Amino acid sequence: MRYHNITTDDMLNGDGLRTVLWVAGCTHRCRGCHNPITWDIDGGIPFDEAAEIELFQKLRPDHISGLTFSGGDPLHPNNRSEVTRLCRRFREEFPEKDVWLYTGFTYEEISDLEIVPLVDVIVDGRFIIEQFDAKLHWKGSANQRVIDVKETLRLGKIVLFD
Repeated sequence: MRYHNITTDDMLNGDGLRTVLWVAGCTHRCRGCHNPITWDIDGGIPFDEAAEIELFQKLRPDHISGLTFSGGDPLHPNNRSEVTRLCRRFREEFPEKDVWLYTGFTYEEISDLEIVPLVDVIVDGRFIIEQFDAKLHWKGSANQRVIDVKETLRLGKIVLFD
């Protein structure tokens, strides 16, 4: 897997102050995307052992609410296994913190992936520039959903995070 950046104290990509892993690779190529530099699966730099150490060090402070996977698309087929592995490790080391994941896939398209039960919130769907609204919370276009994964799995129907 390749990535572009690890940011911390982020308030825009999930609830609370977060550490965000910006992965490389996105097949959706949404018109108006705020991060098209991340589309190339061969872009960025390799996510190696040093990057993993950096990521987990940035997750340690008590004021960090959790980990957000963004990009690119963390669920690009080339990223799925590594993102799932990182999510598992995160769950073991930080059970009190949460995981958010941004993807251009819809929940229905990815609901059977093994990562889904490991995630607390999924922001799903392609960005549609015609549905852009700067007032939306945690998403860019009105078609996207901010899904409470735990409640969705418990109830067997989509439950939105509020």
